[in-house]
Amino acid sequence: MTSDSGQLNTLTVTRTENTRRRTLNCTYQTVMNINISETTTSNDGKDNEDKNLLLLNGSSKQSGGVRTLTLRSTHGVVSVIGRRREMEDAVKVELGLTVKGGGKFDFYGVYDGHGGSGVAEECKERLHKVLVEEIIVVEGDGIDWGRTMKRCFEKMDEEVSRGRLGEEMVGSTAVVAVVSGGKLVVANCGDSRAVLSMGGVAVALSLDHKPDRPDELERVEAAGGRVINWNGHRVLGVLATSRSIGDQYLKPFVICKPEVTVRELTDDDEFLILASDGMWDVVSNETACRVVRRCLNGRIKRKSVVVVDGNRNRAAGAAAVLVELAMARGSKDNISVIVVELNKP
Repeated sequence: MTSDSGQLNTLTVTRTENTRRRTLNCTYQTVMNINISETTTSNDGKDNEDKNLLLLNGSSKQSGGVRTLTLRSTHGVVSVIGRRREMEDAVKVELGLTVKGGGKFDFYGVYDGHGGSGVAEECKERLHKVLVEEIIVVEGDGIDWGRTMKRCFEKMDEEVSRGRLGEEMVGSTAVVAVVSGGKLVVANCGDSRAVLSMGGVAVALSLDHKPDRPDELERVEAAGGRVINWNGHRVLGVLATSRSIGDQYLKPFVICKPEVTVRELTDDDEFLILASDGMWDVVSNETACRVVRRCLNGRIKRKSVVVVDGNRNRAAGAAAVLVELAMARGSKDNISVIVVELNKP
């Protein structure tokens, strides 16, 4: 295992022969299922690993506790069950969404469910559609992304509340990114996170909504709630995030209002990482960006390679390496990662 300050040129995940073999299933728009396998070691000490060069062609599907993944030449997505018994994460990528007036945008979302996968799955299917419905282009001023994102999350929360009677204890975090017209918009509700690599520097575009964050603690207590340190700080001793979609039984202490960041894209903006806390709990912002940068530069290479239109998809490899690193560092949660190259056509 490599420390944050150590060299990250090589990452090897080794497991014994009797350990269950884990695979990361990936797909693409023109898409087939591929396996990016972790290295295993047999009793004779010889390494066994998939060394195939993988070509994309076919259709997507879902396998066991592993979600189907979407890959493209400028982005890669990996989402795995990890060491949990149930998969509660969900991811969504929608490219070229069209809004009234002819504008288009690319959408990326990571949803980390709790109490079950229901709300995360509903967010995966609906939140980007609600966003399209909510976008209002103000002539001369463009889109008011702050207002739009907040209303979008509110409507998603309302849909979940109406549609999941009897499941008031189910919820999900949501961190989404929109790339549109030279702008990058990030909206976050919960403790998933978005981090931008800008000129070699890791820049957090969202701040985790933890119950012990001073302003969140003040807000929860002002609403009449309490934050209790019960295996970590939790709202009413139950929920380890202070904002989410769903979780009706914890309102008004837990709210769905996102914090929104809007920035103009520049030539210094290299790539964006969206991930659930299954990765961020064990990998720092700086380490994650350093790993991705080295993957994109070809300094960290995987034996199993994703090829799109004759080109290696290094963003997909970078997402896979981050998942492997989180697993190697002992993450016990579901892990979902999206890597988006921002300065590629």
